[in-house]
Amino acid sequence: MILYPAIDLKDGNCVRLVRGDMAAATVFSAEPAEQAKAFEAAGFQWLHLVDLNGAFQGHPVNGDAVGAILDAVQIPVQLGGGIRDLGTIELWLERGVRRVILGTAALKDPGLVRTACARWPDRIVVGIDSRDGMVAVEGWAQTSTVRALDLALRFEDVGVAAIVYTDIERDGALGGVNVGATADLAFALTTPVIASGGVASIADLQALKAVEHTGIEGVICGRALYDGRLDPVKARALLDAKPGA
Repeated sequence: MILYPAIDLKDGNCVRLVRGDMAAATVFSAEPAEQAKAFEAAGFQWLHLVDLNGAFQGHPVNGDAVGAILDAVQIPVQLGGGIRDLGTIELWLERGVRRVILGTAALKDPGLVRTACARWPDRIVVGIDSRDGMVAVEGWAQTSTVRALDLALRFEDVGVAAIVYTDIERDGALGGVNVGATADLAFALTTPVIASGGVASIADLQALKAVEHTGIEGVICGRALYDGRLDPVKARALLDAKPGA
């Protein structure tokens, strides 16, 4: 299971939000590229980037910061936030992003996901952000009437590389991962699932590791890494261990 350190970008800074509230941003670094290099030096295998401004505005905003990160590290990067058309997907993939995450577009323009998956196999991830089981979009500002599972099932046969499943109520709140909902979603799909939202301690990773067999491929962690609640070495060792080890 892969541990993805999160770099959320707002106004060029590396921040963490609480439950997606842009007004409740804590700035952890004014140099996102340096933070990315620190994560790489710590031994992480991937980076998870989100253009928060882009998610709200519907187009890339923190492009300079993303570009600086891509220039600074060698490990693969997945990027979401404000990516709503083929041109933007192609731009980032050509720039060096390994996987592009489509969230709002997955709900509002499912044809875009299908076309992108056909054009760039294994490089498109669907981001499903859930509030009380329903999909939220536009930077979580809007909650739809579509269930998270129903949206995920729409893309089972199109070649999506993974589903990033975020429980909004837990994101950035250090309240623990919604292990049950994540495992239920993963069990119902053949597409691998990446858990997101609420990681507060090694116990959360242990709980996810225990249900890895349901199809959980990885977990995204932000605030707990930044404030030292989670030790990167111990966390990676736990998630790297073979089942039963």
